[in-house]
Amino acid sequence: QVQLVESGGGLVQAGGSLRLSCVASKTIFSINSMGWYRQAPGKERELVAFITSGGSTNYGDSVKGRFTISRDNTKNTVLLQMNSLKPEDTAVYYCNAVYRNINYWGQGTQVTVSS
Repeated sequence: QVQLVESGGGLVQAGGSLRLSCVASKTIFSINSMGWYRQAPGKERELVAFITSGGSTNYGDSVKGRFTISRDNTKNTVLLQMNSLKPEDTAVYYCNAVYRNINYWGQGTQVTVSS
């Protein structure tokens, strides 16, 4: 089992920045990949970004060049730095971990970008 605790969501104006944090209950070296997904009202959950245990990253097309995923191994934490936020980034952001081929999810954190 992997427990994930997210923090860092909130309300920001368009063009602003936020940083999301996700703390895992296991050392992230043992987790195949960790990342972020988001879900806006009436839409399907979509990939934002993920980072593998080897350090490879992947981003959704809509956030490339604006968001950066990183990890702090000493704190079992994955970070998502979100810059140049747009109103269309408004969603609930969920931390995800893939451990032993099982997906684990955090409770979600709301990000709201006002125009």
